[in-house]
Amino acid sequence: MRLATVLTPPTPEHLELAAQCGVTDYVSRYPEKSHAELASVKRDVNSFGLELSVIEGYLPIESIIVGQDDGTELAAMQQLIRTMGELNIPVLCYNFMPATDWSRTKMDALERGGAKVTQFDLRDIDQAVALGHDGSSPHVGPAIDTIAAETLWDNLERMLNHLIPVAEEAGVKLAMHPDDPPLPVLLGKDRIMNSVEHFVKLIRLCESPHNGICFCQGNFAAMDVDIPEAIHRLGSHINYVHFRDVRGSADCFTETFHDNGPTDMVAAMTAYREIGFDGPIRPDHVPRLVGEDNGEPGYTMLGRLFAYGYIRALMQATQ
Repeated sequence: MRLATVLTPPTPEHLELAAQCGVTDYVSRYPEKSHAELASVKRDVNSFGLELSVIEGYLPIESIIVGQDDGTELAAMQQLIRTMGELNIPVLCYNFMPATDWSRTKMDALERGGAKVTQFDLRDIDQAVALGHDGSSPHVGPAIDTIAAETLWDNLERMLNHLIPVAEEAGVKLAMHPDDPPLPVLLGKDRIMNSVEHFVKLIRLCESPHNGICFCQGNFAAMDVDIPEAIHRLGSHINYVHFRDVRGSADCFTETFHDNGPTDMVAAMTAYREIGFDGPIRPDHVPRLVGEDNGEPGYTMLGRLFAYGYIRALMQATQ
């Protein structure tokens, strides 16, 4: 497997630090313009000895999710996949959460030594949204009041039928991220990617090695599943890993340091080895450490440096 990272912001200093810590693969947000823009990102990260391996975040997919796409978003997604194939970028990570993205109700819960982490409590979601600080990542898309799970499944199958043949031809693997939080309903809208069984259903909708999973450990932990067992069950369909942990349940949880949560991370890494996973694995949300109060919650650099070392140690210990 290959240690990957997202960087916010992706400054030369951050890229150099990542390379110095043993990171080999870079994760880029969706490039809004052209083939040339993505090629430029690839050249920049290559200059630091990193490979551009994953595109995730801010994808043109919101209308597809809710069934309001006129074909524009499908065409954009197909073109992105073709461009990724031309540039040898192997993984496209997406989610299927309607009219939202990852959500939190508190951004400064305290972890070990006073480090600040994100937290979700369903009891506080309405108030957090009303105050405009629910912690969701930026999102643009159709405003809807409600949507049924059956409709989401139909929309997902339709999308996969259009994208997977293109992905197979381009040599790009799709990786579905779980709902975050993994609840069946949030803010009046059904959600569908919130259980191991539903990820099995996802795979069966369009059976192809290019229709796969982003195994975000924090979300699967919040589903209250046995992490190594889930890794073994989903097996070769795991194309990408977000390595993190939470303490709590889907309706109320707090993020943790990678080494300070309830999940047996050694057993998890061993399970990835046992299924033969050789794709990109990156630290996901990290604590904000001293001096980082003004940084983006979950995406500051000092906690990421700690996570790189911890993950590399687990990779070496289980090799």
